[in-house]
Amino acid sequence: MPEPEPGLEPAGFTVDVDTADRIHFLDWGDPGRPDGGPGILLIHGLAGTAWVWAPIGRRIGGLRRTVAMDLRGHGLSDAPTHGYDPATLAADAIAVAEGSGLLDPDVDRVVLAGHGFGAIVAAWTAAVLGARCAGLVLVDGGWEDLRSSTGMEPDEFLRTIEEPPEVMRSLRAYLADRRAYDPSTWDADQDRAARAAVVELPAGHVASSTRPHALAGAVGAMFDYRPAETLAVVRAPIVALMAADDEDESRGAALEQLRDALGAAGAAAIAVERFPGLGHNLMRYRPDAVAAAILGVDRRAG
Repeated sequence: MPEPEPGLEPAGFTVDVDTADRIHFLDWGDPGRPDGGPGILLIHGLAGTAWVWAPIGRRIGGLRRTVAMDLRGHGLSDAPTHGYDPATLAADAIAVAEGSGLLDPDVDRVVLAGHGFGAIVAAWTAAVLGARCAGLVLVDGGWEDLRSSTGMEPDEFLRTIEEPPEVMRSLRAYLADRRAYDPSTWDADQDRAARAAVVELPAGHVASSTRPHALAGAVGAMFDYRPAETLAVVRAPIVALMAADDEDESRGAALEQLRDALGAAGAAAIAVERFPGLGHNLMRYRPDAVAAAILGVDRRAG
């Protein structure tokens, strides 16, 4: 892996999609593909923004064209009341890939990488792209049927992800909470990603920058995801990066069941890399490993 380039800053752009909404993305520029691989589209997780991918963009943006999108309802993308369904979310991602130039008549394949909910969107997108998807990286998500694995309904799940009031009482409290996850990995990129995920209100407290209706729509989409059905039609190499936040081992079991189901169906095998002792945000805790997986996925045997 190359060393991260601290001065490598992305530019921000928007693309108009078929639903007349604007989707924002960060573009680390075109380095000319010195390693010969396809471009890369990065998709953040629930209530996140494209900035969570900054540690990865700094590492791979000098080797390949690298773009990170804000999902609709998140970050600087529009937040309509519609469009939080698999087909529209995948269409948004393809519009970013095409609008940014990752996919064009001369460059017809792209690597997709998603984190958490973004891994689900990446899987839906890979299924639609077919042969135009060069590889799919599922960063701690994208292999579970949440209704089955959690035993919850979307409304119940939404309540479990609410932030405690003491965390949201001020921007300072919020940033301190995020820093405390792992002070050794807190830096300017983590600070910027954390700030992008909230808005500071006149009263002094903060709220998620993801509008409630968009969050509910995204969670509803997550609960509609059927990994075995979606990934069975993906022919590109797939890598799953699994963090250790799996106390009852249900997530690991779900991944192994999915691998068995795909194997029985003759679908693409999923290569798995595990990260014991780490939390969900692997881009923060193991950026070199995540970057290496993304750069290498298209070179794996199908």
